[in-house]
Amino acid sequence: MKKSLLALCLLGLFTAPVITLAQQPVTCVKVSEQDVTSLFETWNNSLATGDATKVSELYVSDAVLLPTISNKVRLTDEERIDYFKDFLKKGPSGKIDSRTIRIGCNKAIDTGVYTFTFKDNSHVTARYTFTYVWDGKSWKISTHHSSAMPEPVSKP
Repeated sequence: MKKSLLALCLLGLFTAPVITLAQQPVTCVKVSEQDVTSLFETWNNSLATGDATKVSELYVSDAVLLPTISNKVRLTDEERIDYFKDFLKKGPSGKIDSRTIRIGCNKAIDTGVYTFTFKDNSHVTARYTFTYVWDGKSWKISTHHSSAMPEPVSKP
């Protein structure tokens, strides 16, 4: 019994490196700061379509949306579509006021401050973070956090 257990343990030790070597290497898709800037523009342009489904398609299916004008965390395509249906009725158009972009292997983070102007000429300035991931075909939003500024801001 002890010899069998010892043999099994040794077999595990000797095969572990083989299993590790068999893993596929990670290929990092290159993305530039300009590419990340374009990802926001694509998202902002999708808002102009008024189509909540079109906006939601820019997110991975398990993306987290922490929206500006709702307290509810949106974790599914259906929940994001529900949020954007109401948000798009306001006729939003976003403009980046300041940003910092960080780039990694198959991911990018765009964080800063943006201002939305609505069709009634009202504005909301908010802090934002978009986390993008490469899904094997295109860049998608995996996390989107947006929160209105806690202190009054001068109108743009």
